[in-house]
This record gives sequence, C-alpha cells and structure tokens, in this order.
Amino acid sequence: MRLRALLETDALGLRLLGGEDELDRTVRGVMTTDLRDPSRYLSGGELVLTGLAWRREPADSERFVRILAAAGVAGLAAGEAEISSTPDDLVEACARHRLPLFSVDETVSFASITEHVVRQVSGERAGDLAAVVDRHRRLMTSGPAGGGPEVVLDLLGTDLDLRAWVLSPTGRPIAGSSLAGAGPALPAEVSAALAGEHLAAARSGRPGPHRVTAGGATYSLFPIRGTALGDPRETVLSDWLLAVEADAGDWPAERLDLLHGVTQLIAVERERREAARTVRRRLAQEVLELVQTNASPNEIAARLRVAAPVLLPGPGAAPHWQVVVARVEWSDGDADALPAGPIAQSLLEEVLVAPDATGTEPSERIAVAHTDDEAVALVPLSVAAGSSDEPGTGGDAGLHADALLAAVRAPLSRGLDGDGRLTLGVSAAVHSAEGLRGALEEARHARRVAAARPGRVCAAGHQELASHVLLLPFVPDDVRRAFTARLLDPLREYDHRHRAELIPTLEAFLDSDGSWTRCATRLHLHVNTLRYRVGRIEQLTGRDLSRLEDKLDFFLALRMS
Repeated sequence: MRLRALLETDALGLRLLGGEDELDRTVRGVMTTDLRDPSRYLSGGELVLTGLAWRREPADSERFVRILAAAGVAGLAAGEAEISSTPDDLVEACARHRLPLFSVDETVSFASITEHVVRQVSGERAGDLAAVVDRHRRLMTSGPAGGGPEVVLDLLGTDLDLRAWVLSPTGRPIAGSSLAGAGPALPAEVSAALAGEHLAAARSGRPGPHRVTAGGATYSLFPIRGTALGDPRETVLSDWLLAVEADAGDWPAERLDLLHGVTQLIAVERERREAARTVRRRLAQEVLELVQTNASPNEIAARLRVAAPVLLPGPGAAPHWQVVVARVEWSDGDADALPAGPIAQSLLEEVLVAPDATGTEPSERIAVAHTDDEAVALVPLSVAAGSSDEPGTGGDAGLHADALLAAVRAPLSRGLDGDGRLTLGVSAAVHSAEGLRGALEEARHARRVAAARPGRVCAAGHQELASHVLLLPFVPDDVRRAFTARLLDPLREYDHRHRAELIPTLEAFLDSDGSWTRCATRLHLHVNTLRYRVGRIEQLTGRDLSRLEDKLDFFLALRMS
C-alpha cells in the first residue's frame, strides 16, 4: 500500500505536514518507537509512529530524522496526545531529508493505525504471493522450469517473513528458504523433534497444520501429501512435511489456503524425485531376483556392470557392495492388508540417505528392491580397491547399523508407535558378484537378531553374527523359559521375600569379570558383604561362580530373561 492511501483514510486521523511529493512511497510495515536511535529495528519501508519522547532539544529532531531517512523508512507520524502541535524543528528536518511527515489526531491510537497497516500489507503480500505460487505451480506441472521447492520457500521468506523448511519423515532437511539459511540453521534435534511430532499427529489422523513447540520456538507443520490413497500408514512414513516457524492457529483462511497451495506445489517435486528412483529400483529388483534364483556369478556380474553407471559414484570406483535388509511388521495383525514390502522400501531409502551419527550424508546412489514382506538395498561403497577410508565408518569400510539409525530412530519410533516395528540388518562389504548371495543371507540373519531386541526401530550388523547374540534369538521360547527359570527363579523368589539384591549383585559380579574389588566398589559394598551375597547365590542355585561354565550359564540366563 502507499502513503497516499493512508492519508485518504479518514478513520486514521492523519494530517499531512510535509512531503506531498513523496506520497507514492510504498508502505511495507509499521513501527512504533520513542528510541533516540531505532535504526537497528528498521529494515526500510516502515511508517514510523512516535510520541516524540526522544526529543529533548531542537537539535534532536535533525538527528532522529537523519537516522530514519538513512534506514529508508516510508514516512513519520507524530502523535499529538502529549503535545499541542508538532515542533517546527521536526517539520524542517523532515523537509530537508524529503521524509513525509504526518500528525496523528489525539483521538486516534497508534494501535488502530498499526492494525490497519498490518492488515492491508499482509493482504497485499498474500495476494501477490498466491499469484506467484499459482504461476510457479503451472511451471512445475508442465516441466522442470519451476526451480524446485526452494523458490517457493524464498517467496514465503521475502514476502510473508516466514522461515520455512521442507523436511523428510525422519527430519532430514530437503529444502529451506534463503531467509532461513541467512539465520541460524535448524538444529538437527529440532528437525528430528518436528518430524516425530508430525508422524505421531499424522498417524492419529489429525488434520494439519500441527502446532509444535521445539527448541524454544513455535512451528506449524503442514503435511505434504502425495497422490496415493488408502491406509495412511502406507504414506505417512514416507511423506514430506512443511515446517513454518509461526503459530498458524490464528491465521486467516486465505493464508492457510496459500500454505496448503504451497504444499501441493512441493508435492509435485516430491513425486518428481520419486520417479527418479525408478531406474535404481528396477536395477536392484533385477539383481535381487538373480541372487535369489541362484543365477551364476557371471550373470549377476553382468547385471552389476549395467547398474554401475547409475549407482557407482564415478567410473574409477571399485565395485564394493553392501546389502541392507529391512522389514516392517504391524502389531495389529493387519499384515495381509498392508503392503509391507513397498513401505519398507520407502523407509529404507530414507534411512540410507539420512545423515549418520558423524553427520556424513551417504550418497543417494542406492538401489532398493522389495519382496512381499521385506526390502533389500544394494549399496555401492565409495572405496578404492584395498582401501577402508569410507567417511563415518571408523576405519571399517561400509555402513554401520548403529550409525544408520542414529538420526532416524527417534522420529520413526514416534511414527510407528502403537502400530508396528522397523528392523534392519546390515551385511559386510563384498567386492564381487560371488559374494552377494552370502551378503544377502548375512543381512537377513542380522535383521532377525535385530528383531529379537526391544524397541520400535532396531538394527544389527554383521559384526554381531560372531557373538552369542546370534544364537539367542533362535532358541525356542519354551527352552529359554525353562533355562532361565531353573537358574534365576530361586534368586528372584529370595529377593522378593527378603528384599535382597541377589540378581543385581550377580549382574554386577559378571560385568566385573569376577573381580571382588571392582564389583564391591561398583555396588558400594564391603567385600565381605559381597562374598556373603555370592555365597547365597551359589547356595540357592547349586552353582559355583568360580567355574567358567557356571559363569557362562548365568550370563546367558540373564541375557535371555
């Protein structure tokens, strides 16, 4: 809006004192101040409202007006509630600096002027931005000329002063406005918290936007829906979200409609990127079928050579591969009604491109296929022959189970809570087609180890397959119960009757490798008290904790209990 429009609005009680030739200036905001130097709070285009409390002598007017003119404000309005008339020195200073000057009738409050300006400016900005968003939508739907979601987020920042980000379901930043980039980056823990809240809200079926407080700020979360219909669990774990640093609870319908239009626009880009993964998915499916049908290594190697230009990061990269297996299991017995394989495929793709524990961003050059109930990823490694310098692996080339889940466990656990589980298994790296079949079986075994652990999102790696943890998940439940009951039930009953702590003492004793001194220190006990407790354990169970075999039996019983 322009200054002339404000002057012509009788309800505002403005009277022009100077600057008639400058009335076509655009008003971009309003600010009320009595500071002697308000420059730090000015960005240009404001109508400044003042009660003149900063003026102590005539010379102050020149100083104050010079600051406003340098900041590029649109005009100055002086209130007459505390003074009989606007001082001549202020009128003269505004004339020298070509700054339009108004007086405000004492019957009109600054709040009324502020409300009017904000309402007019916001309406104009939203209308202009809506037109731009509509034009951008037409560009993107007709071809890749729109420039991606960053362009629209920049418009939200520059035209509506909204900091906004597009996040994946795990909180991975996909796009952000330049305004957001100019300030502090969205912390990783805030991104993960926003994603978790979004998944929990979407899973419950609540319509967006969702209001969330995280990191001391308030955000409104808008779901970015794809075109797929059906059970929300099929898409909620893969859909993006738009996070806006603002409380949309009191927004007018026009602004909410605008933001929903932005999410529809970004959904086009989401589907475009999804389509780009089609080739990699098809290649992975072909390799998986060859491996599972016991095709010859030569045939598998030929297919990998076809896949290399699409998957490997460069022509000189060595063909090192790793296999990751994922499975989604629903807790409500609805596995037949939900396509677990495709859901696991989308989740595994997201997990493999999310930053790991070191902050390293693994390449998107992964290929994920799926069977009826599991997803299988063929992951190329950027490792030269004979090298083990892959970033974020701690010197052991390849992906690590714990690092894969570091950034995604919390939000995905929120999204799966009450519905299902995601379990992953990671194989060792192999450098030939002959090793892929073994890597696939290794990853599947590791996933079963992960499935035996508590939690909504679990993973296990090939390193754990040489440990007792590989054996325990496959011990039949009745055998596990009988074994642990025979050893531990006498101790549990004694603890219950006498309020003793024999079970915690046993765990600490084994963790201390049978060292009396270390265990007593850990439990804050005298060594004689510890010896009495261990003697009672041996008496109740008929075992001897000085013997390796009995220590091992107790260790396994505690692990299986």
